[in-house]
Amino acid sequence: MTLRTGHVGLNVTDLNRSLAFYRDVLDFDLLVEGKEDDRRFALMGVGGTLALALWQQADGAYDKTRPGLHHLALQAESVEEIRSYEAALREYGVEFAHEGVVAHAEGADSGGIFFFDPDGIRLEISVSSGVQGAPAPHESAPTCGFF
Repeated sequence: MTLRTGHVGLNVTDLNRSLAFYRDVLDFDLLVEGKEDDRRFALMGVGGTLALALWQQADGAYDKTRPGLHHLALQAESVEEIRSYEAALREYGVEFAHEGVVAHAEGADSGGIFFFDPDGIRLEISVSSGVQGAPAPHESAPTCGFF
């Protein structure tokens, strides 16, 4: 089998607010926007390839206790890139789950930042190496599992 993730679809409460966040802060490109009042959506990508679909059809905050999306993990090229996103996110006023760059597990060389989008959806920007020595918020479980 050769299956791989094609794109991720997220239900949002306010498309304009989510567009500003994913486009202006996280650097996704707007590929297509549906503007009908009862069918608002945005298809977003990187380099012309669809990566994220936003659907304005939610009417409450993200609920981590319900089945469904746990978190959306985004891969960065370097720890420096993560720190650049962290600065932009802080300037935007985003809530973080942990302070600064943290390891995925105690002693791991992989890790990143963990934060929430405007609807409270849990997000991660990480690298597979380069964070050796960073703290791990949880001793017994991966950092991306419980935040």
